[in-house]
Amino acid sequence: MPLEAGLLEILACPACHAPLNDRTAAETPELICTGEDCGLAYPVRDGIPVLLVDEARRPQ
Repeated sequence: MPLEAGLLEILACPACHAPLNDRTAAETPELICTGEDCGLAYPVRDGIPVLLVDEARRPQ
């Protein structure tokens, strides 16, 4: 289930405060940080973004 557009507009990466991109079409839905030096991927579980740096996946 995709996130509401209004919600995505106000969410930001907790690590660097850059905007997030929605990637819910993937096998595991997540929000990707758009920051050049950050790029963390935050999981979305049951339609709820988990914006905890400890839960984020590091970019490869």
